[in-house]
Amino acid sequence: MDIEAEIRALQLDSAEDDKGMAIPEDAKPEDVEMTEKVEEVEMIDKVEKEGMKDEVDSKSQPVQAEPKVKDKEVAALEDAEVPDEMESQNKRHLNVVFIGHVGFKVLNEKIRTTLHKDVEPMPNAGKSTTGGQILFLSGQVDDRTIQKYEKEAKDKSRESWYMAYIMDTNEEERVKGKTVEVGRAHFETETTRFTILDAPGHKSYVPNMISGASQADVGVLGNLKLDMRGGQTREHVQLAKTLGVTKLLVVVNKMDDHTVNWSKERYDEIESKMIPFLRSSGYNVKKDVLFLPISGLVGTNMKTRVDKSTCPWWSGPCLFEALDSIEVPLRDPKGPFRMPIIDKFKDMGTVVMGKVESGSICEGDSLLVMPNKAQVKVLAVYCDENKVRRAGPGENLRVRLSGVEEEDILAGFVLTSIVKTIPAVTEFTAQLQILELLENLVIRLSVLHIHSVVEECEIVKLLQQIDPKTKKPMKKKVLFVKNGAVVVCRIQVNNMICIEKLSDFPQLGRFTLRTEGKTVAVGKVIDLPSSSRA
Repeated sequence: MDIEAEIRALQLDSAEDDKGMAIPEDAKPEDVEMTEKVEEVEMIDKVEKEGMKDEVDSKSQPVQAEPKVKDKEVAALEDAEVPDEMESQNKRHLNVVFIGHVGFKVLNEKIRTTLHKDVEPMPNAGKSTTGGQILFLSGQVDDRTIQKYEKEAKDKSRESWYMAYIMDTNEEERVKGKTVEVGRAHFETETTRFTILDAPGHKSYVPNMISGASQADVGVLGNLKLDMRGGQTREHVQLAKTLGVTKLLVVVNKMDDHTVNWSKERYDEIESKMIPFLRSSGYNVKKDVLFLPISGLVGTNMKTRVDKSTCPWWSGPCLFEALDSIEVPLRDPKGPFRMPIIDKFKDMGTVVMGKVESGSICEGDSLLVMPNKAQVKVLAVYCDENKVRRAGPGENLRVRLSGVEEEDILAGFVLTSIVKTIPAVTEFTAQLQILELLENLVIRLSVLHIHSVVEECEIVKLLQQIDPKTKKPMKKKVLFVKNGAVVVCRIQVNNMICIEKLSDFPQLGRFTLRTEGKTVAVGKVIDLPSSSRA
């Protein structure tokens, strides 16, 4: 009985704590139950009265609604996304262009026998296939999509092309097996965000290749056994160097082919023939060039190193490791804003695309579109398909603008800061290196390619010739030039273009001259008219 009394006392104590009132210790259980019921009824009445009072108050006073729990959750999620977005932008960013020829050309039977007597002409160097494999290995493309592309390629009797379909998206490219436009895609490693630019390899589309290379920091040269004399690979490398691609990865592709079978002799042969050529194009082979063997079709030595059982002689990095090891070029996020426009379209306003070469851009910024001096406001900024509040140099962006119509913008225009705007000129002084002069080929009238500008030009005056040995101007008057000559000249264009001196903005001061499908000269802007700044 003593235990029951203690239990009852504990229950009464807890009831006293809960309800703030004491119940006599000697109260019967029936009395306790009745007391609880009475109190419950009183509490209900009190709540109902307070609810009516609140209802009356709410009718007589403005409603001050608290955010719903769901709204709070959404707001919290939005806040949580911002750090992730900023963290993504804090990763290193590199623009990688895939360049190289479109065909494997066996020049004659002697070369065929020297190489491999069973070698058949191959359709291309596998740039698009390599780019597609990178996206697959980095998780940007799922298995279902790959299966769809495999079926589509098989239906076209092009079974080995299915990986290229990831990069070559239009029907013309898939039918011909040739990249026509510059393909664009994105992938990430743990330390770096990459933008892939898949440049066309065919000689008919070199202007498109120039557009891609002008946006790149790093070049990946797809290579197998090539004709280096006058071929597309030679032109691509020279253009890449001229357009500011300072680092080059030479990927010796298709090493898994049955005629090669990861042969070290084949790899060494290609490397030995490429090195002198790369040196003559201006690359420091020891510092700026890396060779590595891969198979773009099956992905060997790309994300992970090739197995020793497959290739016992290779001890270097895989492709992903090589890309991660490349240093990001120096960029100035606080400099005057410069973004050459490569394309434009309408989408809830005017949207322009381009790579930021200098400075930073934020939502709400006021900028100028040059050379037409249209003042615009930045409505939104998109980077790698994601909306961002701010972006810095090196980023490939889509920017939505107000204050200008889409038809008033052309490729080659530049989005620039209002203070320290970009010069707009019709004439400039340049240093020109002549690459190739053929019979009946007039260099005086050519097509100028500088950043995203493509404009007809004329060399109006030869000012002086540079001595190739001393790098100093020669005293004699220049009357004509030959192959390999370096001259200072004055160039005119028909329409106003936006350019910079090479010493101020290297990416906006390098150019090439092409005529009749040939790259005949490369050059740099060394001086602008004093009246060119707005």
